[in-house]
Amino acid sequence: MTQHFCEKNQIAQGFLPVAMNTAANNGDWVSMKGYGRMAIVLFKAVGTPGDDPTVTVKQAQNVSGAGAKAIAFTEVRKKQAATNLLAVDQFTKSTTAAPATNDTFNTTNGTWTNTDLAEQAAIIVIDVRLDDLDINGGFTSIQASIADVGTNSQLGCALYFGHEPHCPIDVLDSMIVD
Repeated sequence: MTQHFCEKNQIAQGFLPVAMNTAANNGDWVSMKGYGRMAIVLFKAVGTPGDDPTVTVKQAQNVSGAGAKAIAFTEVRKKQAATNLLAVDQFTKSTTAAPATNDTFNTTNGTWTNTDLAEQAAIIVIDVRLDDLDINGGFTSIQASIADVGTNSQLGCALYFGHEPHCPIDVLDSMIVD
């Protein structure tokens, strides 16, 4: 197909680039109503060992966060390396059934972390399917967050990519309104 990227994908801010050690880093709530999938992309710089980010993904009944509860996600794709990612070619797949080295999933709390993540640069992708949400309970929105990472500076940001739109058109559905 010859569709433009923006005719197949919508992008919204999770949280702006920030020193993740200054406070909790709560992403915006985004709606999945117009999309079959939402890719959460976290991009972070090298930090200090021991200040490992923990990613939490929640679902809610609207973009105001009503009734928020954890999403039991079971897969993360990541590029992770000391200094930079210039030589990292492919994503590593990590799942609850076959976690990559140093990865820990907690499906009850909807979290993932890696014990070497602080001291490495990383691109982390968590791809949520609409049917991962409690649709019968009216849950249609998600949020990604990273708690305060600790004492030392570590830059990071998050973006949401709505993809598999229900109606691929020139102007896709908004993800920041219900």
